[in-house]
Parts: sequence; C-alpha cells; structure tokens
Amino acid sequence: MFCSAFTNVVLLFILFLKQDTKDTEVSAIPQNSQLTWKQGRQLLRQYLQEVGYTDTILDVRSQRVRSLLGLSGSEQNGSVETKNLEQILNGGESPAKRKGQDMKRNPEVLETFNFLENADDSDEEEEDEGDIMEDVPDRSDKRRIKKHKIKVGNEGLASDLPDDPDTEEALKEFDFLVNAEDGEGAGEARSSGDGTEWDMLPANKDAFRKTWNPKYTLRSHFDGVRALAFHPVEPVLVTVSEDHTLKLWNLQKTVPAKKSASFDVEPIYTFRGHIGPVLSLTVTSSGEHCFSGGIDSTIQWWNIPSSNVDPYDTYDPSVLAGTLLGHSDAVWGLAYSGIKERLLSCSADGTIKLWNPQGKSPCLSTFNSDRDHGVPTSIDFNGCDPAHMVASYNTGDVVIYDLETSQPVVVFSAQGESAIPFGNHINKVVNHPTLPITVTAHEDRHIKFFDNKSGKAIHAMVAHLDAVTSLAIDPNGIYLMSGSHDSSIRLWNVDSKTCVQEVTAHRKKSDEAIYDVAFHPSKAYIGSAGADALAKVFV
Repeated sequence: MFCSAFTNVVLLFILFLKQDTKDTEVSAIPQNSQLTWKQGRQLLRQYLQEVGYTDTILDVRSQRVRSLLGLSGSEQNGSVETKNLEQILNGGESPAKRKGQDMKRNPEVLETFNFLENADDSDEEEEDEGDIMEDVPDRSDKRRIKKHKIKVGNEGLASDLPDDPDTEEALKEFDFLVNAEDGEGAGEARSSGDGTEWDMLPANKDAFRKTWNPKYTLRSHFDGVRALAFHPVEPVLVTVSEDHTLKLWNLQKTVPAKKSASFDVEPIYTFRGHIGPVLSLTVTSSGEHCFSGGIDSTIQWWNIPSSNVDPYDTYDPSVLAGTLLGHSDAVWGLAYSGIKERLLSCSADGTIKLWNPQGKSPCLSTFNSDRDHGVPTSIDFNGCDPAHMVASYNTGDVVIYDLETSQPVVVFSAQGESAIPFGNHINKVVNHPTLPITVTAHEDRHIKFFDNKSGKAIHAMVAHLDAVTSLAIDPNGIYLMSGSHDSSIRLWNVDSKTCVQEVTAHRKKSDEAIYDVAFHPSKAYIGSAGADALAKVFV
C-alpha cells in the first residue's frame, strides 16, 4: 500500500512538472503556480520523512530522473508521455478533456489522488503517518490528514532546498508542525524544532507537578553517606559519611560526567574533627553553621566556609567552632530550630538533649533519662508549635514533648506487634511545617501519619519494598519524600497519600541503600545519600 501511495504522490508531481514545462500551457498556469509546485514539493518531502522512506527528495526536474521515468523525449513525444502517464494513473482512462485546463480552476485533477483524503480501512496505518493539513485550491472544504507525532521541524524540511523567497514562503505552511495554535491538539504529544519530543501539559492547573530527574552526582566519600543537608538559599550542601568526614559541595562547580547528561561534583571543603563514622547532620537556618553527630559520642559545631572557597587552601582551624559533650554513645539524630537557636540531639545512650550552643552551659535539658519509651531514633521540632518537639523510639512509640517542662504531652503508641523483626522500629520522624501532623518511617516498610492533637493514627500504608529509612517534607508542605533500602526514592502527595513519582537512586551495599533524603529550603533541588558512598541531587 505504501508503494502505491508513494507512486501516486510522485506521479502527481510529475503531472505538475509537465504542466509547468509545456510551453503551450504556460499562459494557462496562474501566477502562483510556482508557489503551488513548491508547496507540493514540501508535502512530498514531509510525507517521505514521516514514513521513513528517504532523507533526500528526488529532483523530478533533472534529466536523469526524467530519463528513468521514461519522460526524456522531445516535445513531439509529449502525447506519448501523456498517454503513458494517464494509463498509469487512471488504468487507461484518458483524461484528455483536462489537458490545458487551469488546475486551480479544475479540481478534478486532484480528485485522482483521493488516497490523500479517503483512504480505505486497510490503509489506516498509512493515514496515521500523514500528519499534515493542506488546503486544496478553490474547494469549499479543507482536507485534513490525521495528525502524527514527528521529530522534524522546519529546519528538517528546508535542509536540502535552495534558499529562495518562494521556498521560505512555502515552508510557512508547515509552521503548525512546530508552533501549533493554542488549543489545537491539546493533550497530544508535540515536537520542538530541535527534534526533541515532549508531552503537552494538561490544561488543568491542578495536574501540574514537578518531575525530578538526576542531575548531580557527588563523588568523594570513601564510605556510606549517612546524611545530607542543603544551605537555606545557595545551591550548596553538606554531607556526612562513615569515612569520618563532612564535605561541602557547590553545585555550580561541576564537570560533565562521562557518557551522561548529569554532572560530577567535587567537594570544595572537607571537615575533619570526628574520630569515627559521622551519622547525623543539621544546618542552621542562617546557613552559617552546621552541626554533626558521630559514633564518637560528640557533636561538632562548624563554621561553614564560603561557597567560593579554594579547595586547595590550607586547613583553617577556625572552621571548627566548638564541640558539645554530654552523650555517652553514638549521636544519630540532630535537629535545629532558628526561632530560639536551639539544637536537639538523640543518642544511643537513650537520651534526648536540648542545647543552646552559644551558652556557657550548652545543655539545657535531658529527656527520657529513664528510658521509659526505649531508645530514641529520631527527633524533630514541631513546625506548628515551636514550644514542642517530637521524638520516635525503637519500640514504635512517638512522643511529643514540651520543651519548657521536658514532659510528654502526647504519646502515639505502637500499633501492636509487627510480624517483621524490629518491625516497630521507627527510623525517622518529621513534623509537617504547617499542619499538626507527624509522619513516621518504619522498619516494616510502613509510613504512618498521626494527628498531633489527638494522638490517633490518620493513615498507614506500605510505602516501599524494604525498610523506610528517611523522610522529608517540602517547604510548602505539599509533598512527602521517602527513601528506602529498596534503593528507591518515592514522592508522595501529602493530601491524597498517593505516590506521584519513584526514582531509583542508589545501589545496595550489605542490604542497605538510602540513608537520607532532603528538600532544598528555597530552590528546586532534592538530594539523597546512599550506602554506595554517593550523594545525588535531582532537579
């Protein structure tokens, strides 16, 4: 069917050629026939490109092509050529009555090629490949061929044509292939002029959402990256690792990755102060300081260098602002509040401590001294009520404390025993920034939502294929991000509790994959930290 259609298209333009080259007919052809011929030429080129037949259109005016087609005779052979052409086109029926007539005035010439508009059912696939709309001269209706997804813009149409005003004017007929009118083809895929195909965004504004794609890979740590935190305003972040170090990264200082569209980032500064793996991290709301907790039971307080620091400068001892001592075991959770410049820490020693880093006696109070609820695993300040904080425990309990009295206000108890060993263990707890909601990530693959006022569970769902290790809520409170040892990051709509995107981010190492995830407070970045010694940033 394709060969038949292609033959008909070629013969159509041979007929145009004959009408254009006959001296006896020149006077009968309208002034815009040259433009019409070039429009037809573009239609043929577009058709051939869409069906993948050829990248170069044949010049039907050349003597070689005319010879191949049997049209290389002199003018005295014109009647024989016409007869042969008519037999091919019409099965022997003579259209002599059409000879010499103005094609614009007599549309019957184009009726011969009704395959362009009235293809039978068996030719439906070919009809799908048309993707053009052409106006037939002096006809009351417009013949439209079904639209098709293509990857050719005007640049592709004009690649082999000479530069002349007629050609450029003819190409304007195909502008809809690149710049479709508003409203036409809504919801369909369109293609840009550079050949990249993209999907139309839906008209419903509520359906708009960000799709995250990997952009930066942070390679420099020698062991698992336990946590990361973004600078509040700059494209800068800090990571902590089991290799005993913290590293500062500037996303604007990158090098292209090999065979990839992403970028590799080199650290601009390395913090050295812990004598063991570094497990936790938080950055102050001003972006001037950060705190890190390690397996060495210490909390180190750092001055963050400028994002333009020279990586080859000598070590500056003043970067380490101080050390907070008080825990007797690993510090695996930190949180900072800029309202009163307070720091929270939780430790394997079973306690939670509230700190004023700049005070003469930095430790202000200690929670859970008697281990009433178990060993704390994660803490967070209450976004709606700065006077409260929330802590999670390895027993599955979640407790909201009053920071002034150090007493529990609300307790969310574990919902029964889990079938999975350590299933009630909570790896991460976060508070919603604007709603009285607490979200927890569990070892048994669950994510749970709690009402801070009543203490009741709002929603529980199996969120991953392995333990959920980390959570983060975007600054606007619309999306929840979770990381898991199943190597995936999932983005959830907080309102509907539905997953809107999943990204495979890290490789497993000893059955562990993702340790931490984070949103940038003010820029369109999200980050993940993995057991594979990499941190990744998505845009």
